Parts: sequence; C-alpha cells; structure tokens
Amino acid sequence: MEKLSLGLCQTRTAISKEDNLREAADSVRRAAKAGARLVCLPEMFSCPYENSFFVRYAEPAGGQTFEALSDMARKNGVYLIGGSAPEQGEGGAIYNTSYCFDPRGEPAARHRKIFLFDVDLGPGGFRFAESDTLKAGDEITLFDSPWGKIGVAICFDLRFPELFRAMACRGAVLAVLPGAFSMATGPEHWRLSLRMRAVDNQVFTAGISPARDRRGVYVSYAHSLICDPWGRVLGELGGRRGILLRELDITLVEKIRRELPLLRLFNDKKELF
Repeated sequence: MEKLSLGLCQTRTAISKEDNLREAADSVRRAAKAGARLVCLPEMFSCPYENSFFVRYAEPAGGQTFEALSDMARKNGVYLIGGSAPEQGEGGAIYNTSYCFDPRGEPAARHRKIFLFDVDLGPGGFRFAESDTLKAGDEITLFDSPWGKIGVAICFDLRFPELFRAMACRGAVLAVLPGAFSMATGPEHWRLSLRMRAVDNQVFTAGISPARDRRGVYVSYAHSLICDPWGRVLGELGGRRGILLRELDITLVEKIRRELPLLRLFNDKKELF
C-alpha cells in the first residue's frame, strides 16, 4: 500500500473571514506542493472562536466557506478535511461542522461536533459554553480513502474514548481531529489525549489546531501533531503558523493490531460493556 502523505496546516484565525479563507487556501496549496495527499485545517479556521462570531459567520452547507474548501481540494488534487466552521443547519440551528472533500472537490463527509465544549474551571478560571449558541451533532463520521477509512471528530470530542473506539471498530485507520484546546487545558491534555486515543485504538491520530495568537479573541494552545498506532509522536508544531508533513505507513495499523490484539479481544467481550 502506498504511504499516506499527510499535511496539517496550522493557520492563524483572524477577524476577517475573507483573510482566513485566503490563508487557508495558501496553506493547502503549499502543503499539496510539498507532496501532501490528505490536507487538514484547524477547528474554526475561518471564524474567531467566540459564540457571537459563530452566529455572525454561520453559513448553510454550500455557502462561501463550503465552496472555498471544495475549490481548494479540487485545485490541488487532495483529500481535504476542512477544519471546522459554523454551519447554519435545519431550523436555524448552528453546528460546529467539519466539511471533507475528495480530490475532485466533491463532498466526502460532514462531521458535526458531538460533544460541545461547555466547561467551567472554577472561580477566576477558564469558562466557555458552546451550547449557548451551538447544537450538538449525533453521528459518528468516517469516509473512505485510498488508504482506508478515516474518522473525523472535532476538539472536545477527543475527551470521549468511546467515540474513537467506535471509529476503530468501524474500520478507521486514522482519526483526524481539528481542535483548539485552550491554554488552560492544552499543555497538560492535548498531546496526552491524542497519544492515548492512538494507543487505545491502534490508529494513527492527527490533531490540527489554529496557531496561537495572544492578541486574538481566543488563545489556542496550538501544537498540531501526529501520532502513530503505538502512541509515538511523529511530529509536532509549536505555537506559530506552520505546516506539518509526515508520511504514514498505514500497514503499521494491521501489524500492531496483530501483535497486540486489543480490538479483537474487546470484540470478543463487548457484550460485557
């Protein structure tokens, strides 16, 4: 099997949607030129991460952001996981949605964030409630690719191992997570959680974050990274804008699952759960 050349684009999210779309298009182009066949953008790459902006920037599927992402995939001939953006859904509901496209620019999948980011870290601590404006999705998302099934989740979804186990049991070899962990939780939990989801389910994992902007509406931890099915970190960015490129040998998934048969043993006993 041909190795998967994966490119993570750690872009900065500014106030202007048009500026964000231009930066994303440039980053996708540069990743593809460097050899990436699957390119990924961060959570809310086109919209500042704040509830009032979710309402202002929301678009229906097929809108400006959707069409821009389709165009990026088609022009560069890549599979594209388009980070996420606020989607205006049925009945006026707004979702945190990741649109995925094939190299023709055709839709491959749509993931609506299942677990909304509602946290309160105590007096004087970090507080945020996506549920003030967003509605949760209710579907596990995978799509077919030449390298196998790819699972897609968004940010806070990472904290629920059952979701990633379900992806693995449905055949995922790679789980991709556009996310924007905060400076309050990112330093301790971002890297650890991506490694654990990789180890637990013997899949490659990739977390794609916006670059850190201390003057921005929301300060992301950044540190986009890729893990292999043994939990080894194959590459990691820092806080600044950048592109992380790695070749993934997908046959490693089968090898590790054969040598350490966690999923087979789980499936043999799943009636206990």
